[in-house]
This record gives sequence, structure tokens and C-alpha cells, in this order.
Amino acid sequence: MGKTYKIAVVGGDGTGPEVAVEALKVLDVAAGKFGFSLDKADFDFGGERYMRTGETLTESGIEDLRAHDAILLGAIGHPDVQPGILEKGILLKARFALDQYINLRPVKLYPGVETPIKGKGPEDICFTVVRENTEGIYTGTGGQMKRGTPDEVAIQTSVNTRKGVERCLRFAFDYARREHAKSPWKGLTDKDREAGQTSQLTLVGKTNVLTYAFGLWDRAFHEVGGADYADVKRDYAHVDATCMWFVKNPEWFDVIVTDNIFGDIITDLGAMIQGGMGIAAGGNINPDPGGVSMFEPIGGSAPKYTGQGVINPLAAICAGGMMLENLGEREAADAIEDAVKWVTGEKLKSLGAGRMGFSTAEVGDLVAGRLA
Repeated sequence: MGKTYKIAVVGGDGTGPEVAVEALKVLDVAAGKFGFSLDKADFDFGGERYMRTGETLTESGIEDLRAHDAILLGAIGHPDVQPGILEKGILLKARFALDQYINLRPVKLYPGVETPIKGKGPEDICFTVVRENTEGIYTGTGGQMKRGTPDEVAIQTSVNTRKGVERCLRFAFDYARREHAKSPWKGLTDKDREAGQTSQLTLVGKTNVLTYAFGLWDRAFHEVGGADYADVKRDYAHVDATCMWFVKNPEWFDVIVTDNIFGDIITDLGAMIQGGMGIAAGGNINPDPGGVSMFEPIGGSAPKYTGQGVINPLAAICAGGMMLENLGEREAADAIEDAVKWVTGEKLKSLGAGRMGFSTAEVGDLVAGRLA
């Protein structure tokens, strides 16, 4: 048996534990087939624990998570807990404490999955969004005064540092170079190929209005790209135009890099054009040596479906595949993705909860069986 990976499992709230079980089912098959093992530990961070103890993610909990190689998350969000408490107290706290400064969101339309965009197929909807994950407007910098009065003032400041911006850009350039060198992006021109370029990185921002923040992003983008990544074509798009082009011409995009808030918004649009939240997975990544990364389906806890066995687990299964890729088990990750593609193309009637033609566990069985 090869390497053993210590995996922290946070099932979380609602249907989170249900989809996490199916992801683990598939991961166990992958481990047996590809010669590694998973040492799994469960953690109960979520709404039930908060209502019982008043705790979200404790300092000792952070240290417990830090002792693992990766984290697999089901979902966070409880209908009986005020919005923001769990999200800030668990998700954002983990991202900041573990310095998971990259949010990685592949946007891929799989075979058999319907997209709301007429005339587009899997060859058109296949790009990746690299989102800065620990700065921007989510740092909590700002404040309120005269709350609840007609004179109330609320300030929320976007914080962008050269260090934070540049490390995100370098990850995105490296990702574009690594993932597409063997299979050049089809949107490259003959001139691009003559220049030795195999991929494209698009900076998404708002340089015409947010001149301070995206002035920094734009300068760093061209300085870093021009000095160290001549093989990666550089492009720019305003965020509002990007939303239009996601719908009209998604094939224009290869790899996208953007700040925290814009990345949060456009990746939900990306999920819709790839078929919905039931297939969308993401990673909160610390790519530094020894860094601990967290992988999750992005669809939320869907509490109204809890315990019914109808929720789609494919996004959680794909998140597990992303986790293996991040751990260096690329062959196993590719095999999981191939199995998911077979299930979407050959078995499922729909990705929607209760409309798949199979239960949650049966979908997990289909992927695991195909993988085996």
C-alpha cells in the first residue's frame, strides 16, 4: 500500500453529511484501486453543535484541522441559525486561519447535462476560475455607526495587498501553464501559437471604476505575466462584461483570475451554465508546502431535502476528486471524473433533487461501481 492521507471530514448541516458519505464511498474505492489509503476523522462543526454549545470553529478545532492533509466538507448552513454566524464562524474562519488563499472552481459541462445556453456543449463550457480567497471585501474591514437610525452609516472596505494579489496571480499563471500545456486552449490564434503560448489567463475586474484596487491587480498581472509567464496569453475583461460573455460565448474563456467578491459572484453563474449546483465543486486551497486545503460542493446545505435521500451527491464526489488531485493522486482524480461523466451521460435523468431517477446513495453506488 502506498501513502496514507489524513482526511478531516466535516459533514456539516442539512444534506451535507449525506453527500459527504457518498464522496467518501467513492474515495474509498479510488484508494483501493490506486494504491493509497485514507485515515479519516469526523468533526461535528455546524449548526447543531452551535445551537448545543454556542461554538463555531474553535481555536483547538483549527489546530485539529491543521494536523490533517486535507479537509472534505459537506455543507454549512442551518435554518435555525441566523445567516452569517456559521458562514463567518466556520467557513471564513477556516479559510483565513489555514491561509487558504485560493478558491479554485472548475466550470465544466459534463456529457448528458443540460445547460440553459442554447447551442453550447461540453467543448464550449470548460474553463476554471481562480478566485483570491482571503482578502478583498470579506476581510471584515469597516464598521457601522448610528445603527437603526435614519443617519446610519455602514462601511465595508475591500483590502488588496501586493503580496496577496501576486501570490494569487502566480497560482493562476502556474495553473494555466500546467493544465493546458499538453492540450492547448482552442481559442489561441496562429500568432499566439507562434509566440509559444498554450493557454490564456483572463483577469476579471473593474479597472474603469475601482481604480485603486484593480489598478493594483492590473499592474501586478502584467508585471508578473510579462516577466515570468510569456507562454501564457494575457487578457482582461470587466466583470459585468464577463457575466454577459459567460452566457453568450463561454468558449472564450480558459483560466480566469479575479478578486474575492467578483469570484464569488461569477462562479455561481458558472455553476448554472454547467448544469446547476448539483455538479459544481470547489477547493479552498493553501498551495504552500504543508498547507491544508478544504474541498466542498458549492450548492449549500439544502435543508428542505434533509434525510429524504434525493439530493445529488455528484458535486461532493467531484470535490473528493479535486482533493485527490491536490494531494498528488492525479490518476485517481481523473478516474473519478471519468466515472462521473459516465453517470451523467448514461444514467441520470436530471441533476435536480428528486429528479435523478436514483436515490442519493444509488448515485454514489453508480460512480463507485464504474470506478471499480
